[in-house]
Amino acid sequence: MPKARAGKRPRQERREGRATGILFNTGAGQHILKNPLVVNSIVEKAALRRTDVILEVGPGTGNLTVKMLEKVKKVIACEIDPRLVGELQKRVQGTCLANKLEIKVGDILKTDLPFFDACVANLPYQISSPFVFKLLLHRPFFRCAILMFQREFALRLVAKPGTKLYCRLSINTQLLARVDHLMKVGKNNFRPPPKVESSVVRIEPKNPPPPINFQEWDGLVRIAFVRKNKTLSAAFKSSAVEQLLDHNYRIHCSLHNTEIPENFKIAEKIQTVLKNTGYSEKRARSMDIDDFIRLLHGFNSEGIHFS
Repeated sequence: MPKARAGKRPRQERREGRATGILFNTGAGQHILKNPLVVNSIVEKAALRRTDVILEVGPGTGNLTVKMLEKVKKVIACEIDPRLVGELQKRVQGTCLANKLEIKVGDILKTDLPFFDACVANLPYQISSPFVFKLLLHRPFFRCAILMFQREFALRLVAKPGTKLYCRLSINTQLLARVDHLMKVGKNNFRPPPKVESSVVRIEPKNPPPPINFQEWDGLVRIAFVRKNKTLSAAFKSSAVEQLLDHNYRIHCSLHNTEIPENFKIAEKIQTVLKNTGYSEKRARSMDIDDFIRLLHGFNSEGIHFS
C-alpha cells in the first residue's frame, strides 16, 4: 500500500494505534480492513469450501482470517510483523479455531509458497506485482485468488487492448489467468485509511497454462511495452535491444551449427520478421495475446530469442 510521508506519524494513525494498542506501519502496507460487511463480501466471493486450505498474506489483526477459519479446513497466514502475529495468536487462543490456523512469519516474496486451494488476502500494496506473478507461476495449481489491490493496479490487471491502462502487467496476467474486477472498496473501510481507493479482484489461473515459454514471452512483451505508443518497428531499433537479440541469435546459431554470413546485421533480420508477420507498424497498446503469440512464433522460427 502507499507509503506514509516521512516524519511524524499522521494524527489519524496515532489515534487508531492508541485504540488497538498497535501503531500501524503504513509504510509497510499496514491498513487493516475493518468493515465487517466488506470482509463478509470477500469471503462470500471466494466461495470457500469446508475442505479448503487457504493462503492469506498480511492477515493483520485477523478480521478476515477469523471469518475464513469458520468456513474452511485450514488457513495459512503469512505475516512479516511479529507484533501482528501476536495479536492474531491472541485472537484465536483458546477457541475451536486455533488448531485450524497456521502462521508463517516472514517475507512472502522470499518464502516458498505452501500447498493451498485458494488465496484470499488484503495485500500490502507495494508487493502487488511480484506477488501476482509468484502466484501465477506457482505449482501445483490453485483454484483461485481473491485479492485486494490499489484501484489503479486492479484496473491495469483487467485492462483491454486499446485502453489507457493496458500495459505489460495486463497482457502478462491475462496470458496466465482469467482476471475479474469484483468490487470497489473505499478508503474509510480501512484502519488507518490509505491515501488511495482499493478494489477486489478474482484471479483464476489457466489450467493447463498456454504452451509458451514465459521468460521468452515476457522478454518480447517488455521490449514492445517500453514505449507502447511507438510502432514495433521503432521500438526494436533500440541499440540495447539489437545487442541483446544479436547475442541470443549467435548463441542459437552456434547450438544449431548454423553459419552466420559475414555481412549479417541483426537490425535487418528484426525488421524483416516484423514486416513478414505484419506487425511492423503495429503498436503494443492495441495488440492482444494472439498478436504477441504470432509475433513470438515469427521471431523464434527465424532463430531470434528473448531469453
